[in-house]
Parts: sequence; C-alpha cells; structure tokens
Amino acid sequence: MRGHEEVNLFVSVGRKYELYSMDWDLKEELRDCLVAAAPYGGPIALLRNPWRKEKVASVRPILEIYSASGVPLVSLLWKSGPVVSMGWSAEEELLCVQEDGAVLVYGLHGDFRRHFSMGNEVLQNRVLDARIFHTELGSGVAILTGAHRFTLSANVGDLKLRRMPEVPGALTKLRFVLDEDSYLVPELDGVRIFSRSTHEFLHEVPVASEEIFKIASMAPGALLLEAQKEYEKESQKADEYLREIQELGQLTQAVQQCIEAAGHEHRPDMQKSLLRAASFGKCFLDRFPPDSFVRMCQDLRVLNAVRDYHIGIPLTYSQLVLRRLYPLAIQICEYLRLPEVQQKDVSDEDVARAINQKLGDTPGVSYSDIAARAYGCGRTELAIKLLEYEPRSGEQVPLLLKMKRSKLALSKAIESGDTDLVFTVLLHLKNELNRGDFFMTLRNQPMALSLYRQFCKHQELETLKDLYNQDDNHQELGSFHLRASYTEERIEGRVAALQTAADAFYKAKNEFSAKATEDQMRLLRLQRRLEDDLGGHFLDLSLHDTVTTLIVGGHNKRAEQLARDFRIPDKRLWWLKLTALADLEDWEELEKFSKSKKSPIGYLPFVEICMKQHNKYEAKKYASRVGPEQKVKALLLVGDIAQAADVAIEHRNEAELSLVLSHCTGASDGATADKIQRARAQAQKK
Repeated sequence: MRGHEEVNLFVSVGRKYELYSMDWDLKEELRDCLVAAAPYGGPIALLRNPWRKEKVASVRPILEIYSASGVPLVSLLWKSGPVVSMGWSAEEELLCVQEDGAVLVYGLHGDFRRHFSMGNEVLQNRVLDARIFHTELGSGVAILTGAHRFTLSANVGDLKLRRMPEVPGALTKLRFVLDEDSYLVPELDGVRIFSRSTHEFLHEVPVASEEIFKIASMAPGALLLEAQKEYEKESQKADEYLREIQELGQLTQAVQQCIEAAGHEHRPDMQKSLLRAASFGKCFLDRFPPDSFVRMCQDLRVLNAVRDYHIGIPLTYSQLVLRRLYPLAIQICEYLRLPEVQQKDVSDEDVARAINQKLGDTPGVSYSDIAARAYGCGRTELAIKLLEYEPRSGEQVPLLLKMKRSKLALSKAIESGDTDLVFTVLLHLKNELNRGDFFMTLRNQPMALSLYRQFCKHQELETLKDLYNQDDNHQELGSFHLRASYTEERIEGRVAALQTAADAFYKAKNEFSAKATEDQMRLLRLQRRLEDDLGGHFLDLSLHDTVTTLIVGGHNKRAEQLARDFRIPDKRLWWLKLTALADLEDWEELEKFSKSKKSPIGYLPFVEICMKQHNKYEAKKYASRVGPEQKVKALLLVGDIAQAADVAIEHRNEAELSLVLSHCTGASDGATADKIQRARAQAQKK
C-alpha cells in the first residue's frame, strides 16, 4: 500500500491514499467506456464499446459491473439501443439512459427490472447528455435534448416529467491532468479516483488528524501518541509527555483527538496505534465515558471488513456515520444475495417494536421504506405499525393512501400541520368516498373541515352550501346567500337571494344581520324606483352615496325623505349635504342650507370644506359663526392671524397662544408675535 501523499488544497491540507490495486482485466481504456460509479464505495458499471463512429456497427457492447476493488460481479451483452449515460440510484439500481429517451433499470447483478420513457419531446429531439441525481424525493434523471432543452424527473419511482427553459448551445467543461485515464466519483467527504491500475481516495485531512500528525505538533493528541510510543519503549519520556498534558488540563481532549483521528485512518496499523494511545490516556482519567471508544472500535471493525478487497466497499468513517450500519447491511445482503426472512408467527406489533428497538432513530434509515416492503409482502397491519415510528408525515401519508387507509392518512396529515398534505388527502378522500360518507368524515375532523371549506369558497360553491345545510349552520348559510346575491344580474334574483339570507340569519338568531339584510333589500327596491323616476345610476350605491347622488342632482326633498326612511342621523346628513354642495361649488345653496336651522355639526366643518375648495371668501362667512372653543382654529384656517391672536389673548389660553405663534412665520406677523409675547409676560406677572 502506498504511503500518505500530502498536498496543499487551497488553504487546507489534503491527502491521497490508495484504496485498492485494481486487477480488473480491462481490454479498453476508460475513456472508451461509459462509466458509472455508485457513491458510498458502491459498485462500478462499465459499458464497453459504446456507439462511436469509428466502431464497427455489428459489434455489440458489453455491460460489466465490478465491485469498487475491481472484482467482477456480472457481464452481459447489451441488446438494446445506443446508451448516452449511466448512473446509480439511491437504491443501487443501474439506470441506463438511451439516445431515444428510454431509461432501462438493472439490479446490482445485472437483472433487468423495468424501463420507462422520458417523453415524446425527448424521443423526437434525441438525448445529447444525461445525469442521474439524488434528492430527498429520491433518485432523478435530467436530460439535455438535441433542441438544447432540459427534461427531468425528480423521482424515477414516481415519474413526473418537467420541461425546463432552453439553454445556450455552447457547453463548457473543466479539465485537469492526471497520470492516466481516470474516473472521479464525488463523495460527501472527498473524491474517489480510479483508473486501470489503481483506486485512490483524495480528501481534506480531518482537523484531529492534522493536529496530531503535523510536524512538531504540540497538540494534546500528538503528545499522547508520543507518550504511548515511549511507554512501549519503557522510556522515562512517556511520563514527561503525560505530565505536560495533565498540567495543561488537556488529557480528556487528547484521548478524544486520538479516538477521532483513528476513525479517519485507512491503514489498520495506524488505527491501532491511535486507539492504543487513547486507551493509554484513559487509564489516567477517573471518569472518561467509554462509549465513544467502544463505538469507534466497533465501527472500525466493520469498516476494515467491508474494505477488504474481496468485498470491495471502501467506506470512510464519515460515510459510515451518515449511513450507519443498517443501510450498509442491506447493501451487503444484496451483494451476498441473501434471502428475505419473514416472521409470520410473531404479531405485527411485536415485529414493529423489535425493529424499532434495533434501529431507533438511526440516520439514513427510513421506516416508510421498511413499511413499504412489509406492505409489498402482504403485511398491511405491520406496515401501519411501522409507520408509527416514521417521523416524517410526508412519508407516512402517501403509503397510507396506497394501502387504502385514507382516514388514517387524514389524521396523520392533520397532526403534521402541513396544509398541502391535508389537501392532498382530502381530494383523495373526495374521489374515494360517496358524498355522505365524505361529509361525515369531515365532521369528525374540524381542521380538515375548515380547510375544505376554504377550498370550496374558491372552487366549489354549491358543495360549500351543502356542507352548511348538513351542519344546520344558518349563520354561514346566510353569509353564503348574501355573497351569492351579488352574482345575480337581475334585481329580482338579487332580492330573492337576500330574502333567503335574511331568513337564515333569523334562524341563527342574528337579528342585527337579518335587519341589515332587509334594509339592503329595501334600498335596492328604492334605487330601482329612483332609476325609473329620475334616470341615472343608483343601483349598488351605498346608502350614503345614494343620498349624495340625490343632493348633487338637486333632489333635496328625496334625499331628506331617504334619510328619514333609513334613520340617517342628523349629523351625518349635514355632513353629506355639506360635502355634496361644496363639491358642486353651489355656494348660494350652501349658505341657505347653513341658515336653515342651527347646525348639529357646528360651523368649523363649513370653514374647512370651503378652504378645501380654495374659497377663502366663503370660508370667512362661516368663521364668524364658529363657537368660541374653535374660533382660533377657524380664524387661522382663513389666514386672519391677527384676529386669532386677539381671541387667544382674550381666552388667556396658553395652547391657543402657542398655536397662533406657530403661524407667525412672515415678516408682517412680527407685531402679532410681539403682542402675544407681551400678553404672556403680563399673565406671568399676575
């Protein structure tokens, strides 16, 4: 095995070590083959003699699958169409993408499993390139067609094709030089590089390893490793190194560093050396928990076993931590072709509990996948029990729907709080159950019922009405008919809908809404008569707008009669009439109106409305009629600052004096400002 090769990668330190010396008997160079390598030390697929112009058309390609150490697993003659790209799914199935858009799926041992098409557009434009990718949804396929458009499916297990926008025709590639033809396999913690002769791993050196092995390192882990080596030599230096670590209070850190570094070493002799150092350091600690040390020994035994040339799965410690042992066990079972074992004599609950006790919440383990396998074996109840341990509702619900357990799926979706998931189940239930059973199911699930009502408000109004009728929800029925009335084009239909709404409100004992609805019916009938008698547009105006329109049209008596009929307060009617006459600029009629009787709103609003219409002349008429408490404000509005000052001084009101003084901004206001200041001074003397 080749020694460590240290190389600087940007600002970090990287190293490359040989995993295997590849003994595979390749008759062609890697560049003349299509290559697909699975992550996590998975198998390597080669398709020899792919379709090239220089190749003889009669030569059939050969598909070969090897372990990561180059041990042949299967070889078969390719009898289908030209292949553009290959890749491995998360389930370690080989996906072969053909030029015509067909994707053929093979097992680890070359057994054909299924095929699917990427659509007619891909078939017509052919495949330029393709990639297999992995997401939380599963394994997907992305295709670049001859029309420079992307077509992809995010999950080949549930094929849903998506078309992406056109991309520029020119594609760029990054290249770098290697000693021989090689293939790179990205991993989560580095990159595997294999060629005809070797299989290597290049990665960033972990912090613990760097601290221990860098030149002249004084890290606690480095000192502990040296102490252990000196101890084996029976040298006194062991005690000196150990004392140095203890004096710095870093012995626990030193042990942890050695344990962690051992996990990242590929060579068993280096692993043993670091673990011996950790064990040596533990002897001098009173309470060091042994769990991490024991677990690392167990993990390294597994790693070294599967890295063996004959097994050929070069997992790193980081990859093992991500996958844990159970997905790896499944991969090993697949490789050894071990049969499935079904415990049919044990109850479903006991089996599910036993599985949970073994797996716990191990990362990388999906209870929904195990439940799906149980369901495929006819163990539906076991599958349901297993799903109880699945923490992701998005994984529980689809399988429950597939198993025809829709009501349970609805409960799980509601527990998740994911409204999109609830809607999915509701639409499924709507198609599965008859109308009565569907409504009854909703009544037992208030959250689902509320969400479905929201859906019906936008999509199915008649269904919404049926829901309200079934629940005798007269309040919501009234609101429903009230909204529906505004979709009626004819006045008769609208009034009829409003009458139905009023009846519903009375049944709901909501007299306020019922009376308001009846008033709306009266207003509609009156507006129709006004249009017939006077012409113009009155329908659908509010009560206030109807009064204003009558005033603007000069129909004051009708406006006053309407106000009496609908009991519009006197103050509100005066505001409406004041605003309407000012908008018409009918100043003469406004003055008559102001003198018709004492204004219930006072005369400051007259000043304000006139100034809003930029008519200071008319505003001054009403400023003199404003009461004492608002006199200063009225005079300031019409610009009579001097008189406003006199009134404020007369009132001896500090707030009014300050208000007037704030308006004294011009040069001509200097005398007024002085007058106010003198008045203030005299008031302070008193």
